[in-house]
Amino acid sequence: MHAKPRPAATPEQALSAMDQLIATHLVGQHEIAQQVGLSVTDLTCFAYVIEAGENLPTAGDLAARVHVTTGAVTGILNRLERAGYITRRPDPTDRRRIRVAAQPDAVARVREVYEPYYARLTHLFADYSPDEIAVLHDWFTRAGTLAATYLEEHCRPD
Repeated sequence: MHAKPRPAATPEQALSAMDQLIATHLVGQHEIAQQVGLSVTDLTCFAYVIEAGENLPTAGDLAARVHVTTGAVTGILNRLERAGYITRRPDPTDRRRIRVAAQPDAVARVREVYEPYYARLTHLFADYSPDEIAVLHDWFTRAGTLAATYLEEHCRPD
């Protein structure tokens, strides 16, 4: 597909549009979390478990990703386990640790909620050339790394 003409935009306008998107996503995460019977933090933690795939995360891994204490992540995992979203498995190399695995039926339930939105985003990508998508991917990847670094430096739980 050939790129469509784009209106000119300044970095300030792009940041404003990004802020609006983030705000909409925050509201959406809250609504989706309620729809699947979880808190936003619990849903975020579950998303990290899904993202990890076969490389099952530890409770400590999840605490670091969600920026909560290990004590708080224990409560999150208890709720997710009671609700049928995850199971805890012993770590094969360290019996003191557990690994967290997503329950396949829970993954399917959550993906079912997100699928219509992701389909719309995929349709939106059709309006962009491969080079433009590469730029978007690069920007999102670099901005994500920047955000994670900023959180690491400034927003660590005690």
